[in-house]
Amino acid sequence: MSEKPELYAEVRKQIASVIAGETSATARYASAACLLREAFGSRFFWTGFYVVDPLKPDELVVGPYQGTLGCLRIPFGRGVCGAAAATGETQLVTDVHAFAGHIACDSRTNSEIVVPVFGPDGVLAAVLDIDSTEFGAFDLEDQAGLEAICRDLLTA
Repeated sequence: MSEKPELYAEVRKQIASVIAGETSATARYASAACLLREAFGSRFFWTGFYVVDPLKPDELVVGPYQGTLGCLRIPFGRGVCGAAAATGETQLVTDVHAFAGHIACDSRTNSEIVVPVFGPDGVLAAVLDIDSTEFGAFDLEDQAGLEAICRDLLTA
């Protein structure tokens, strides 16, 4: 049996504790990125957020993250992050090189999971993007754990 669900539950509690009462979305995202990266270590090669740009609502702009240099902007519908933004659904990609339109911000990335983050009004606010240098690094347990964390980010 996998220990990931328990680890995600623990990280979810940690994030909720740190962001309780915090009104800044940036601080919430930065704390979540840090705690996720700390919990999952090198398996999470790049961990961070792309935020919907209020001046260009069909684009994501890089937000708080842990890892190598990220892409600055991603249009909705382009790459894994853009697909998550356009569909409002988690994208679980075992091989990014086989994903049509993949954007290679860092060529060492081989798999990726991107989870939408919705505000209390139900409108997309950001996406959580996690990359790994391993192929097939993410599974349905990761998806469930990350979706639970993302549900809390702007509502807790």
